[in-house]
Amino acid sequence: MRAVIVLSLLLLNIHHATSAPKGVTASLKAKWKSVRSYYNLVIKKAGQFLTDLKVNLLKFALALRSYSPAVHASQQIAGDEPPPEACPAFVSIHGQHSCSTKDVKKLLKAASGRPKPYLYKNDHTYPGINKTDVPVVILYAEIGTKKFASFHKILSERAQEGTLVYVLRHFVADPKPKKMLLSGYGVELAIKSTEYKAVDDTKVKGQWWLTKYEDNSEVQGFFFGTLKKSHPDLEEQLAELRKHLLESTNDMAPLKVWEMQDLSFQAASRIMSVPKFDALKLMQDVSQNFPSKARSLTRVAVKQEMRKEIEENQKHLSETIGVHPGDGELFINGLHIDLDTHNPFSILDILRGEGRVLEGLHNLGIKGEHQGKLLRLPVNAVDDSYALDIRHPTIMWINDIENDPVYRSWPTGVQELLRATFPGVIRQIRRNFFNLVLFLDPVQEESVELVKLAELFYKHKIPLRIGFVFVVNTKDEIDGFSDAGVGFYRLLNYIADEYDLSQALMSILYNKVDVGDTLSVDTLSAYLKKKFPKANAERIIGKESEYDDKRKDGALFYKKSGLGALPLALFNGVPLSQDEMDPEELETIILQRIMDTTTAFQRAVFMGQLTEGSDVVDYLMEQANVVPRMNPLILGTDRKYLDFTAAPGDLVLKSFCSFIVDEDGMSTLTIWIVGDFERASGRKLLLNALKHLKASPGVRVGVINNPSGKPSEDNTVLYRAIWASFLTQKNKATADFVQKLLKEESSQLLQQGTKIKELLMQGMNVDAFEKKFNTLEVDFIHSQQLFCRDILKLGPGERAVISNGRILGPFEEQEDFTVEDFHLLEKITLSGSAEKVKATVKQMGMKPKQASDLVMKVDALLTAAPKGEVRRDVHFSKDSHRWIHFFNPFFLFNLVLLNLLWCAVILLSVLHLSPRENEVFYDVVAIVDPLTREAQKMSSLLIVLSQVVNVKLQVFMNCRAKLSEMPLKSFYRFVLESDVTFLANDTVSPGPAARFMELPESPLLTLNMITPESWMVQAVSSPHDLDNIHLQEVNRIVMAEYELEHLLLEGHCFDLSTGQPPRGLQFTLGMSRDPLMYDTIVMANLGYFQLKANPGAWILRLRVGRSEDIYQVLTHDGTDSPADTGDVRVVLNSFHSKIIKVRVQKKADKINEDLLSETSESKGIWDSIARCKDDGEKKKEDVLNIFSVASGHLYERFLRIMMLSVLRHTKTPVKFWFLKNYLSPSFKETISHMAESYGFQYELVQYKWPRWLHQQTEKQRIIWGYKILFLDVLFPLAVDKIIFVDADQIVRADLKELRDLDLEGAPYGYTPFCDSRREMEGYRFWKTGYWASHLGHRKYHISALYVVDLKKFRKIAAGDRLRGQYQALSQDPNSLSNLDQDLPNNMIHQVAIKSLPQEWLWCETWCDDVSKVTAKTIDLCNNPKTKEPKLMAAARIVPEWAEYDKELKDLLRLVEEKGEPPKEKQTPTPSQSEQG
Repeated sequence: MRAVIVLSLLLLNIHHATSAPKGVTASLKAKWKSVRSYYNLVIKKAGQFLTDLKVNLLKFALALRSYSPAVHASQQIAGDEPPPEACPAFVSIHGQHSCSTKDVKKLLKAASGRPKPYLYKNDHTYPGINKTDVPVVILYAEIGTKKFASFHKILSERAQEGTLVYVLRHFVADPKPKKMLLSGYGVELAIKSTEYKAVDDTKVKGQWWLTKYEDNSEVQGFFFGTLKKSHPDLEEQLAELRKHLLESTNDMAPLKVWEMQDLSFQAASRIMSVPKFDALKLMQDVSQNFPSKARSLTRVAVKQEMRKEIEENQKHLSETIGVHPGDGELFINGLHIDLDTHNPFSILDILRGEGRVLEGLHNLGIKGEHQGKLLRLPVNAVDDSYALDIRHPTIMWINDIENDPVYRSWPTGVQELLRATFPGVIRQIRRNFFNLVLFLDPVQEESVELVKLAELFYKHKIPLRIGFVFVVNTKDEIDGFSDAGVGFYRLLNYIADEYDLSQALMSILYNKVDVGDTLSVDTLSAYLKKKFPKANAERIIGKESEYDDKRKDGALFYKKSGLGALPLALFNGVPLSQDEMDPEELETIILQRIMDTTTAFQRAVFMGQLTEGSDVVDYLMEQANVVPRMNPLILGTDRKYLDFTAAPGDLVLKSFCSFIVDEDGMSTLTIWIVGDFERASGRKLLLNALKHLKASPGVRVGVINNPSGKPSEDNTVLYRAIWASFLTQKNKATADFVQKLLKEESSQLLQQGTKIKELLMQGMNVDAFEKKFNTLEVDFIHSQQLFCRDILKLGPGERAVISNGRILGPFEEQEDFTVEDFHLLEKITLSGSAEKVKATVKQMGMKPKQASDLVMKVDALLTAAPKGEVRRDVHFSKDSHRWIHFFNPFFLFNLVLLNLLWCAVILLSVLHLSPRENEVFYDVVAIVDPLTREAQKMSSLLIVLSQVVNVKLQVFMNCRAKLSEMPLKSFYRFVLESDVTFLANDTVSPGPAARFMELPESPLLTLNMITPESWMVQAVSSPHDLDNIHLQEVNRIVMAEYELEHLLLEGHCFDLSTGQPPRGLQFTLGMSRDPLMYDTIVMANLGYFQLKANPGAWILRLRVGRSEDIYQVLTHDGTDSPADTGDVRVVLNSFHSKIIKVRVQKKADKINEDLLSETSESKGIWDSIARCKDDGEKKKEDVLNIFSVASGHLYERFLRIMMLSVLRHTKTPVKFWFLKNYLSPSFKETISHMAESYGFQYELVQYKWPRWLHQQTEKQRIIWGYKILFLDVLFPLAVDKIIFVDADQIVRADLKELRDLDLEGAPYGYTPFCDSRREMEGYRFWKTGYWASHLGHRKYHISALYVVDLKKFRKIAAGDRLRGQYQALSQDPNSLSNLDQDLPNNMIHQVAIKSLPQEWLWCETWCDDVSKVTAKTIDLCNNPKTKEPKLMAAARIVPEWAEYDKELKDLLRLVEEKGEPPKEKQTPTPSQSEQG
């Protein structure tokens, strides 16, 4: 073994701030001896504010470089200001900049006249009194510099005073560009098939520069780097010894099938046989180097007990959590971590979130099994669609679907919901599935249209039960002659009594009032005289009316419901927003709600939750989201919580005393009332809480005083009396006394000078009260006042309510928090986690007071934590056996021995690592087959995880039996470190890299980067062929550098009107100074789009032209700007995936326009992206667009020859398009020189394989996928036609002829496979079996050459159809064996193929020699019969090939001799160069 492979990933263009501004550098250097000591100081300082766990997570984050994108984003935002020259730090005040602290005051004076700056969600805002009506000052500076300190002193003081909002953004005036090595990704060296030789014979030159990477790895106990230094005279002999040792351990001879069968169990047995602390490292070694370890594993014996235990556990796991043999799963504290979607950056976020909860529980004294129980409690997520109970007697229902005769013919069974219907059809079932309640003021103008709409639903027999609540004047003295609303209500009751309610309602408003008018008394009187001439108007609507029954009920129900302004509607109890109440939109919205709700009912019927015997309305109203009252303050999703695990929480607890405890002595809900109780509003709030307390025994109430002014003995009499009663009296006496004190007459008496002892009640302990009251100082009130100001962020005298730590408030001065609101607050709090927490705390056997405190603290902690997926309780079958024995009295005498025995049994298949005692720990469970791709990644991850945090780790060996092929065919490294590493001279190491040591020399390897979903990486430096690494032919080290070129911005776009993706819609992405940097097209599949970007603040816009002319952006989610703004701002400041949702709508005058219509496309789309800006129209430039893909030096060599052959046979300007993803650094360095020499244009295109599309793992199949799956989005809309030419083709004709060929309506044209070479008949797979029956009379086409009409391709959504079919077929690993070829041939009936004349593609394998003379292109197909290497075939078959090859070699040699710096000079398309 003579070679190793070192691979590193660079973070491109992100400046690591290693220098401070001049004047500070010297002092830093003088004070800190090294970077290591400076780093240690930073960590030490962080330790003063952070716990040990958080410090470890900080170190891990720094090792991951996870903050680098945020630093760079800040730097980019500063660059957009732009910064003043020679300014180490500056402020931006509403667009005005200054480097001096002296100018701040002056700039603030005029700031209000200028627009406020845009603030981003992740901006660092100083925690002062951040008012909305004060100026915003943004400081761009580097923390730790003198300039920062001087600005910070002034700005922080003013922010605390509330005179400005202070925002800090990181900025380094003179950053030193330093490339950093990243971690958090995987590297695979896959073993390639050598059936067809695909290695270039050109020798790699210039390897001398690699010698600095010396190897000091251990081989069978020898450290050869150390030995070489100690014995330089034996270097040659040591190299031979090392090679011998490596070759003896890395036996790559193929295994027999019978030897493979037990490999998975044998690997598990080997891993479980070593000390448990070494087991993970061994699993890492076995899985990541499996091809060279396989033979040694075949000699491992597997115990039958272990095999049996694994099978038992697999059966148990399959039944409990659906995990099957061979599956790989990871759980952290019961949360499922999907390793296909999660990466170290997202796992770090999970560790942080879990750490907050774990530390909180730990600080509250909860440990062991109770911690796990509380952590796994299901906490209901905050609902954003609460419903009001509609079973209220006040609602006047005008129809009843279940009982009215008009619906008698409809079926009644709920199973009818599951009957198939055409899409969009509303099922007519005789059940009250859909209920609409309208709250109306009869005299409002809008009421007329809404009642007419209700009548429309009723007349057309829409299965909708319709009810009304009329809110009219409630004053007794008002009659129907003075108020039309009251008159309407009385007349309605009269007609309903005499005739029918529905007829009454419709006949009054529908016939007599026009849209735009309002109901009047005259209208009512006229109607009454005409319809009921004999009726006594005075008796019906006058003062003595007999039909005024329950007139006040509607207004009372409306008031108690807490609903907003009239008119409003409830659909199945859920209020519609004001925007949805537009009568023109309401009909569509109601019908859409019916369709959406049908799906939920279908699910309920299918799951057995809704049966034939169920009352549908009762079922609806018993759902968790139904509440007795609407109050946005209580039901809103934006909620704040107190942290009881920190010091302020203890301070609060001293300010509280319970009134009433439950029967079991525990309170589930703790409510604090905060306010100034010397004010009427504060007293009323507390009084309402006490009224609620009487009806809710499981609640306790405390008080916190927030006085309006400085507390003194004179102005705190009432509160001190309340407090004294808390401390000295029993619950009931305290409650009664405080209620008496809170009444207004008591307050007036105290103000008039009445002594507090005169208000004392019977049953109180008078002596104790008076003693406490007379000795109470006002200091405790002052501490409560500070708590309100600093922790609750309340102004003096402001009121708030705290419910189990959740802060509601501050309330507006006139805002009332009623008894009904307290009822609602209790329901919402208990429906979260409070009841479940109480049940768990009850098992701990604590005293009632401490238990109630703990329920409150834990509920606040768990409810404030972000809501994730449901936690799984993963355990193994042997665990339960152990505990059964543990509690069996018969075995108690030998308990310790028995426990040890069962542990030993468990350790046969489950690796157990215990956590350090008395520390916060994470419960990590891994289920993995040691010989899978999941094991390759998971082993490294678990090792780092155990270094970063304290873990209780269980790893179950989920082995597969009876393997019939090698389970792993690759070497793998996962690049991840737990902490920043330093070199011997105390400088920061360049960073982690993937190092492959001890590799066997015989196999041919191809390198694959496995990076997080949002990363776009490219190889930037390596003279070697990374697609064909053959270590036998390499001296010393194979080294490659990759670069993180872009972070991906992904999104989904839908048309709000149709609900469908707007196909062909274009977005552009840019920055404020350069609005068009990247563009993209929206797919029909999921409305998906992606854009290349980098850390910074970006603006997404509709492209100028047809996209902007026809569409407008309405709303967006996941962005950094308000949802209703047209400009979509997105900040990329992390390595996480950024996925946004954009909803668009056609403009009113463009409803019938089509983005991809034939009539508009040729003009409109070209106009939107045409290169020419001159006045008048110019003809499009005639360019021949050729697309090709290549990977590996050999195919890049073929690619150059193909390009040269194209250029030699056409006079038309040519533009080549190459897939950038897999091109080598050497090709990208030389292509610009070739373009310059031969006069062609080129562009490198990229597209990241979408995460939702089934992923291929083999590089060749990924490249095949790119050839066919993304043709509609790879190229700008300006490209009408494109020709794909395989890299290993030689062109002998003008491809312009092919471009101009009539495709007869098909989106693309392919050449059929030749039939003329008869000796290959046995290899023509398409003539038998599936293909013969599927194709019928059609031919099977080859994918080496095809022409695509991109206009037609996009118009018929061919790309979306192809991706849809691929998604369905690719789930089966045996389908689409030749992906790029099989897919279009499989889809030939849905996406037509134009068969090109046979002469367009000649291939020796399939075509006879006679037809070669007329061939327009020659393809170097693989020959399955002879397996002839490509290079030999090329020189033999194509005479001109050697000439082309020599010409290009001469050119490349000239380029190398000139030693010019490498260029990457693309010819941009109009879509990239045009600025709108």
